Amino acid sequence: MLTKEKVLSTISKLPESFSLDDLVERMIILEKIEKGRKDSDEGNVISEKELEEKMEEWLK
Repeated sequence: MLTKEKVLSTISKLPESFSLDDLVERMIILEKIEKGRKDSDEGNVISEKELEEKMEEWLK
């Protein structure tokens, strides 16, 4: 989950003028990074070998 502090920090790094699309894109990226970190902390990951096997299946 995003925190106000992280959102404000991200906004402060944007240029003085930016589009709503730029802001939304950054917030989505920030949220995905946070979700990935949470998944990693909780052990919701797969090994590189498992990833390679899944990718082989997808590419058939």
